Amino acid sequence: MNYLVTGSAGFIGFHVCNYLCQKYKKSKIIGVDNINNFYSIKLKKKRLQQLKKFKNFQFNKIDLTNKNKLEKVFKKNKIKTVIHLAAQAGVRESLKMPDSYFKSNFIGFLNIISLSNNNKVKKFIFASSSSVYGDKKKFPLLENIKINPKNIYSASKKINEDIAKDFSHISKMKILGLRFFTIYGIHGRPDMFIFKFLNSLFNKKKFYLFNKGNHHRDYTHIDDVVKIILGLIKKNIKDNFYIFNVCSKKTVPINKLVKLISDKVKTKPLLIYRKRNKIEVLKTHGDNRKILKFLNLKIEKKIFIELPKIIDWYKKNRIWQIKN
Repeated sequence: MNYLVTGSAGFIGFHVCNYLCQKYKKSKIIGVDNINNFYSIKLKKKRLQQLKKFKNFQFNKIDLTNKNKLEKVFKKNKIKTVIHLAAQAGVRESLKMPDSYFKSNFIGFLNIISLSNNNKVKKFIFASSSSVYGDKKKFPLLENIKINPKNIYSASKKINEDIAKDFSHISKMKILGLRFFTIYGIHGRPDMFIFKFLNSLFNKKKFYLFNKGNHHRDYTHIDDVVKIILGLIKKNIKDNFYIFNVCSKKTVPINKLVKLISDKVKTKPLLIYRKRNKIEVLKTHGDNRKILKFLNLKIEKKIFIELPKIIDWYKKNRIWQIKN
């Protein structure tokens, strides 16, 4: 059985490919990524260098809006499982470059799911986002509550879910949407809070902290995320469409992370306080009972235990020095 992973040079995609290459040595793991400059291209290439050490890994530099090139990958390989993780990410940036979000998160999604259907893929797993919920007052968030996206990025993810549900009515594919909450771990995205804050500390730069850090986030370790994705790959599935929260069911205040990271690095941050950015939600806190019961799993990683390990990895690899 061959696996196609989109966004293979990205944070989650890299970890999924890395695990698949080791777990299924007799299978071909086909990575697809356009390696755009949303964040450091050098960092993405470093991830790919590690993946290319595996004999069963094959990389294709393709933009998902190029349906013809993408179709050739399907025709050439007997792909039975697609893990679609590629997307234009970021909430704040969605207002700056909405065209990019439309192309990647709408046209790209349509291309990959339609080609998967046409080429008789058995299982299609795709990344959605906790941002589809919008601002809520009752927590933890369940998958069946009404969603209310409040920015272009989250709206694009809701559209993905709607398209996937429509396909599930006409397709034999098993389609599974994963509402990722805040994912963290080594090789993480430099535009996300933990690495962005570390970068400011090591480079002694000002750090703009919105709402005095009074935001709360549900952090989920990448190892737990990969474990869930691998569980879904192996699981015999009855229905054609599922939506799951992928989260820790615990919420952490950002200002607490600021103190913990600063204390670990032993550097006083140069904080500049800014008003709340209203396109971002105040709190994410998901309920993960549905996915854990479905796969008979437990969330094992705790952020306060894992954070020092991530900081040590960051220092050892001198990630703050990697630019485009």
